[in-house]
Amino acid sequence: MKKYTTHIGILAAGLLLGWLLFGGTSADNLANDSVETSTENQQWTCSMHPQIMQPDSGDCPICGMDLILAETSADGLAIDQFKLTKNAMALANIQTFVIGAGGMAENTTVKLSGKIVENEEENVVQVSYFTGRIEKLHISATGEKVHKGQLLATLYSPELVAAQQELLTAMSLKKSQPELYKAVRNKLQLWKFSETQINSIESSKKVIENFPLYATVSGTISKKLVEEGMSVKQGRTLFKITNLNTVWAHFDVYENQLHLFKKGQKISVTTNTAMHKEFTSRISFIAPILNTKTRVVTVRAVLNNVNNALKPGMFVEGEVDVKASAKKEEVSIPETAVLWTGKRSVVYVKTSPNTPVFEMREITLGTKIGASYTILKGLKYGDEIVTNGTFTVDAAAQLQGKKSMMNASGERTTTGHEGHLGNATDHSTMITRIKVSTTFQSQLKKVVTIYLSLKDHLVGSDGVKTQEKAITLKAALSNVDMKLLTTEVAHKNWMAIESELKEAIEKVAKTTDVNKQRAAFVKLSSELIKAVQLIGVNQKIILQFCSMANNNKGAYWLSLETVVKNPYYGDAMLGCGEVKQVIE
Repeated sequence: MKKYTTHIGILAAGLLLGWLLFGGTSADNLANDSVETSTENQQWTCSMHPQIMQPDSGDCPICGMDLILAETSADGLAIDQFKLTKNAMALANIQTFVIGAGGMAENTTVKLSGKIVENEEENVVQVSYFTGRIEKLHISATGEKVHKGQLLATLYSPELVAAQQELLTAMSLKKSQPELYKAVRNKLQLWKFSETQINSIESSKKVIENFPLYATVSGTISKKLVEEGMSVKQGRTLFKITNLNTVWAHFDVYENQLHLFKKGQKISVTTNTAMHKEFTSRISFIAPILNTKTRVVTVRAVLNNVNNALKPGMFVEGEVDVKASAKKEEVSIPETAVLWTGKRSVVYVKTSPNTPVFEMREITLGTKIGASYTILKGLKYGDEIVTNGTFTVDAAAQLQGKKSMMNASGERTTTGHEGHLGNATDHSTMITRIKVSTTFQSQLKKVVTIYLSLKDHLVGSDGVKTQEKAITLKAALSNVDMKLLTTEVAHKNWMAIESELKEAIEKVAKTTDVNKQRAAFVKLSSELIKAVQLIGVNQKIILQFCSMANNNKGAYWLSLETVVKNPYYGDAMLGCGEVKQVIE
């Protein structure tokens, strides 16, 4: 027992002596090793631009502020997952949405683009009831208004002259051959002689050589098809008369949206004129045949044309309140959550409810209903997705070398101090272009050219000139001919972009307040960027980004030069921003 006690005492004394001699030094060494390891793995970021990630301290390449230490990434993340700091989440105002928690409203509004056309039920053609020659036209031009019974033209007809002479001859045989007399009168009546005219010929015993042609209805001359001195045959159309007291509004609806519409639904129609008049009607007709070229079905509403405010050919917008699907399995998400890259549509999913860990997920879009999309594939109830600050999250994914909207391979993107794109993947290799005609591209290029001029006026903080360019831009957009598109994909994408562009341009055009114009310019730029990425304009375009714009949510714009001139701040922060991509 004494032997074991002695050995234990010697061992305890040895341990105590070793700790006294070496323990403090070892602890310090371990601590120093830990600090060195932590410092080696640490990244530096900017509090105002959280997408900046650099291995060393220094100044932010965008705003010049001192970089701060970024939080160390959590262990155990999947290969395509990445983590954002709480500071970055707050500064970028990143918001998320749990699918099924709020859901779509029971009723939502669908916007449609359309055109005013003539009411075919009110169209009348004025024809010649006999063969002859036009001696005098009393209608000088298309567009003149006429009333029922108004003299339109006078005609000379040898047939009418002969028929009137027959009547005068038959008058002497009225008693002996009443049937012959009656037949001659009926013949004149078939040629639209009135009873008064026939009686006048009988009483005056004079033949009418130049026969008057009167309007049978009231309306507007929409087509004048004859000139003085022309010979016309029986049944020839002389004029087309249209009654514009009511007109039709034709709207294009894609086949995958048809289930949302039915006859009798209330529709609000707004004109694109400066007055922005609104008309209320109901859907009166849904075409039974699909246009195989455009993949759309025509939906019609009849409008009362008060004071002739609606002109055939005028563009209008319609809004219809539709009921959202009640199917549990049909997932709907806000459109702000979707990033669009040609064939791919992606969202960012928050994979952990308690930590800001995200990953990109590709989805298949269904019908767009108002400001929401139905999702056919890729998401389920309970998934939490980013709905605000999606571009910032995407930028963070690129900088951390994860899969992103523009970087499907997951290669890391870095930003140099000059604000250049660095080694980001070439956009032309990432996005599959929609094939369109060169004519359509040229029309889109005119829109982009005017947009770039508008952007320059925002850089100069000139609200008046910006408004003028917006009005010009609206006209250029209306000249883009959708009929040149020959595929369903092209039609579907362009219809969605065009509708959003019109709305954004209208907001810029109706004010000279630069702040309001800049707020609308965010959406205008976003939609035009989609168009340029998908279609191309045979010109190199620079995509630039400022994370401080749009209330720190971030905003993009297009430019022809790599030098940043910020349209959202102008002289206040002219150089704030960076080049994100070169769109070939």
